[in-house]
Amino acid sequence: MKLKYILIISLALTAFTSCNDYLDVDTPSKYDDKYVFSSETEVNRALNGVYAQLLDGNTYGEKYLKDLCMNSDVDYITNSSEAPTSNGFARFECTSDAGQLKSTWNSAYEGIEYANNFIWQLERSDLYMSGNAVCKQMIGEAKVIRAMFYNDIIDLWGDVPFTFTPTSEKSDIITPIVSRDSIRMTLINDLRAIAPYMHYAKSNTNGIERISKEACWAMISRMALSAGGYSLRPDKQNPSSRGTMERPANYKEFYQIARNYADSVILSGTHSLNKSYRNVFIDECNFIVDNSDDPIFEIPFAKKTSGNIGYIQGPSTSLSSGVSIGANTWGECKGSAQISTFYGYTFDEKDLRRNYVVGMWGYNNQGDTICVPSMRANYTLFNNKWSKLWSTNGSFENNSTGNTGINYPYLRYTDVLLMFAEAENELNNGPTEAAKNALKIVRKRAFAPSDWGVKVDSYISLVSSSKEKFLNAVLDERKFEFAGENMRWKDLVRNNKYSEVLFYTFLRYYGVGQNAGGSSQYLDAVTEYDGFADGRYDNLPFDIHWRRIANPKNIDIFPNTSMEILEISNPYSQESKVPDNGTITNPEYQWQTTQGNFGWWNDGTGSPTAQCLYSLYGFMRGDNTGMVYLVDNNGTPYPIGEVTSHITADKLPVVRYILPYPNNAILRSAGVYKNYYGYAN
Repeated sequence: MKLKYILIISLALTAFTSCNDYLDVDTPSKYDDKYVFSSETEVNRALNGVYAQLLDGNTYGEKYLKDLCMNSDVDYITNSSEAPTSNGFARFECTSDAGQLKSTWNSAYEGIEYANNFIWQLERSDLYMSGNAVCKQMIGEAKVIRAMFYNDIIDLWGDVPFTFTPTSEKSDIITPIVSRDSIRMTLINDLRAIAPYMHYAKSNTNGIERISKEACWAMISRMALSAGGYSLRPDKQNPSSRGTMERPANYKEFYQIARNYADSVILSGTHSLNKSYRNVFIDECNFIVDNSDDPIFEIPFAKKTSGNIGYIQGPSTSLSSGVSIGANTWGECKGSAQISTFYGYTFDEKDLRRNYVVGMWGYNNQGDTICVPSMRANYTLFNNKWSKLWSTNGSFENNSTGNTGINYPYLRYTDVLLMFAEAENELNNGPTEAAKNALKIVRKRAFAPSDWGVKVDSYISLVSSSKEKFLNAVLDERKFEFAGENMRWKDLVRNNKYSEVLFYTFLRYYGVGQNAGGSSQYLDAVTEYDGFADGRYDNLPFDIHWRRIANPKNIDIFPNTSMEILEISNPYSQESKVPDNGTITNPEYQWQTTQGNFGWWNDGTGSPTAQCLYSLYGFMRGDNTGMVYLVDNNGTPYPIGEVTSHITADKLPVVRYILPYPNNAILRSAGVYKNYYGYAN
C-alpha cells in the first residue's frame, strides 16, 4: 500500500499542515540560534519540512519533467515560432526575465535553505553529538535532498551560488558562485561521510518513500558520473560566446567514484528488476510501493495536494463540465509531457517497453454520453509511462485534474546498473564481464525469455567488441528506459553527443517534412545514422489504419481495462490496403484511415511546416526558402553544408542548454552574478 502519511506544504512556505502525526512539519525559522532539538520526534517533524520542498510544481512536481526537460530524440516539445521567445527553454533560446526561470530557481534554493537550516541545527545539538543513530539517518536524508537540489540546478545553470550555511548564519547575504566541479566534489564527500550511518530501505519505516543508504550511494554515483562527464563551460573572456564542451582533467577519478558506489548498491542485493517494466509504473499509479524492486527513492507526492505525475503524462482526456463521460471516471489528463513521434521507430520490434510507453491515442468527448479513443497523428506522441487512467482503485474522481499524488521514482536500480556499466566501460577502455552483466540484467526485463538468446546474449556479445560500441549500447538502453524522466539530454551532454543527436533529430523531422512535399535530400543520411537498412523513413508520410475496439481486459495490452482502445493495423509502416471489416457492421467500429500521417509540408510556403523548422531554434533551424542553418557559438546562423551519416560533435556548434541566471537574482547580487553563454545580463 502506498505510504498514507503524505507530505503537505503550502507553496508560500509560511504555514504547514499535515495528514497526521508522522508528517507534522515545522518551519526552519523556528530553529533560531538558541533552539535545541530535544527529541527524535521533533527532529523527524523538522525533516518532513525538508522533504516537503520536493513537492513543488516548479521543480519535481512538474517543471523538471516538462518545461525544463530539454528536447532530444526522446522527449520533445514542438514550437512554430520563427522568432526568438523569452521561454523557449527546450529549443535552447530564452531570456533572463523568463518567469519560469525565476520560479524554479527560487523553489530550488528554498529547498536548499530548508535543508541547510535543518542540518546546521541538528549537527550542533547534543542529541546528534551523542551519536544518536536515528538522528544520523535523518541528517543523511536531508543531505541527500540538498544534493538533489544542487545537482539538478547545476545541470540547468552550470556554476551556481553554493553554500552549506543557512542565511541566518551568514554575514554576507550574497552567496558566491562556485564551479560545478567544486560543488559536486563537496556534495560527494558530504554524502560519503554520512552514508555508513544510514539504513537500507528495507529497514526504513517508510521504505523507498524515505531516503536510504542505497539512495545515498546512488546519488553519489549520479553526481560523480555527471562531474566526470562533459558539460558546457563559459568563456569568461568572451561573454557573447556560447562556451565550449569540456570535462575535467581528472574525470576518471569521478568515474571511479561513480563505479564504486553503483557497485555498492548492486552488491547490497536490496533491489532487483523482478517486476515487469510496465508494472513498475502502473503500481506507482495505484499507490503501491515496493521497497525491493526498481525504485530506490520515490518522491512521495500528496494526492489532491501536489504532484502532476500521471496528469502531464499518459493519454489526454477531457472533462465536460465536471460530469462523468461514459467510462471516464478518472477526470482530466493533459498528456502534455510528450515524446518524439520517431521514438517508437528506434526500438527493437520485440522490445516490451515500446508498446507500453508510446501512446498513439487519447480520449475525446463525443456529445455528453461517451468518451471515445482518438488517434493522435502528430509531431509528438503521448508518454504512457504514468497515467491517472492506470489507477484501478477509484482514487480519482471524474472532475479531478492535477495534484495526482502519484510518486515519482527519482532514483531507480536500472539507472544504477547502467551507470555502473558506463563507468566500468570507461575505466577499462572497454566492457568488463561485470559491465556486460549489468547491461544484461536490464535487457532481460525488456524482452520475453524466449528472445533472450538473440536480444540479450547475442546482442551484448555484438556490442562488446569495442568501448565505443558498448557505450552507445548503454546510452541506447538508457534511451529506451528513461523516457519522460529528464534523463536523455543529460546523458548526451555527459558524453558530448548532444549536438550530434540533435543534428539528426532536426533532419529527421525536416527530411520527413520534405518527403511530404516530394523528396528529401537528407533522409538517406539519417537512415544510415540510425542504423536502419530498410529505408524505413522513405515511405513517410503514409496512411494509418485503426479502429475502436472493446478493451480486451488485459493489462499487458492496455493498463486501463475499462475504456475502449484503438487497434492500429500499421503503426510504423505503410500498408496499402485497408484491413477487412469482416462481420463488423457498425461504422463507428469499422476500420478508419488517418490520411497522410507525417504530412508535414506547407504548400503555401513550399517548405516543411513551422514545427519542423523551429523546434530546435537555438541550435538548428530552417526557413521557407529551403535553407537549413546551424547556429554558431556566437549565435549567428550559417548554412549546414554537406550532410553525411557520420557528423559528430567536433564538426558542430555547441548546444546552449545552459540557462541564464534569472534577472532578479542578478539584480539582488548587485551585479556580482553575470550571465555568459551569449545571454544578456
